[in-house]
Amino acid sequence: MVEFINIALPKGRLGEKAYALFEQIGYGCPSILENNRKLIFENEDCGVRYFWAKPSDVSIYVERGAADIGIVGKDILLEYGSDVYELLDLGMGKCCMAVAGPKGMRIDSGRTLRVATKFPNIAREYYSKLSREIDIIKLNGSIEIAPLLNLSDVIVDIVETGTTLLENNLEKLEEIVSISARLISNKVSYKFKNRQIEDIVEKVKGLL
Repeated sequence: MVEFINIALPKGRLGEKAYALFEQIGYGCPSILENNRKLIFENEDCGVRYFWAKPSDVSIYVERGAADIGIVGKDILLEYGSDVYELLDLGMGKCCMAVAGPKGMRIDSGRTLRVATKFPNIAREYYSKLSREIDIIKLNGSIEIAPLLNLSDVIVDIVETGTTLLENNLEKLEEIVSISARLISNKVSYKFKNRQIEDIVEKVKGLL
């Protein structure tokens, strides 16, 4: 009986890039490229089983053992405090988590700062280190609009090119942390499937 390595891939461009890496090191699975509605893809020959997941769910699948390894952004790991092993920085999907606000704004340090974000834990931790009193406004959609409508003073969000900020008369005020895609492992899997997981890690390292 084949012992599969279960790999959670984030849906979208990042997951497709990550799969291409796995394919290059001999862990291809042709059925994943077919236009079908399947959710799980297996290749018995190389003992690999893939599935696509919402990017923010990948670390949950890995932490709870439904996947042995997965690809996830550093932002997700920081926000959820995932209890997993971080094996490798893949250097993909590079961007940063930053504080942004209206151009030329002056922040009044005497009052509570209103912060709109999809990442309340990252924002809270950042401002607690600065001993800054904040009011978190958790949003799920385009948060650039929040300061424009005076819902918030600033936003904490992922910034890639900065184009969206520029187009909305916002600018990056402070950089919190650099973000990129990481290869993560379930802690129990790392112990019991160590040979297979380390083989993947070493081969991926060779491509980076």
